[in-house]
Amino acid sequence: MEHTRPNTEDIVFEGLTFEPYLSRETIANRIEQLGKQISHDYKHTKPLFLCVLTGAFPFASDLFREFDGEAEIAFIRLKSYEGTGSTGEIKQVLGLSTNITDRHVIVVEDIVDTGNTMHNLLKVLKEQNPADIKIATLLFKPEALQRPIKPDYVGFEIPKKFIIGYGLDLDGLARNLKDIYVLKS
Repeated sequence: MEHTRPNTEDIVFEGLTFEPYLSRETIANRIEQLGKQISHDYKHTKPLFLCVLTGAFPFASDLFREFDGEAEIAFIRLKSYEGTGSTGEIKQVLGLSTNITDRHVIVVEDIVDTGNTMHNLLKVLKEQNPADIKIATLLFKPEALQRPIKPDYVGFEIPKKFIIGYGLDLDGLARNLKDIYVLKS
């Protein structure tokens, strides 16, 4: 299999310039490590990977395939906006039709920054009495936290900067980039 070199050139989206931050190889290597850790931690169970759409889709897909054992995957979408602003609270969990009572649930998120979304999602999920809930996030911004959230599986801790690629977007664009880019200062 041919390896692609990480992109070393800046890119422009919506008039903003982004520079390379994490290469696809770096991301893939870290996801492989996370997959091994989760496989070890859940070797005698059949966990449910719960992917938070839309941004976590690439990460969830890759992480799920790295899990060595029986597992299921489900997808949810959160609605927390009214008009153009976030309410800060989840109004609706769309697509959660899977019964999670007594299940081992791994919430798969693309990024945890303020922790507000995750805090509210955990409240909603705990009402359904799962056996346990763990958080797997590709990216974690501890400097941005406003809630006491500590993800259980973290791909990368990053500074409080705006990033795109590998599922993360700018007005719906750039999710399909294979590398992650950071807004150039």
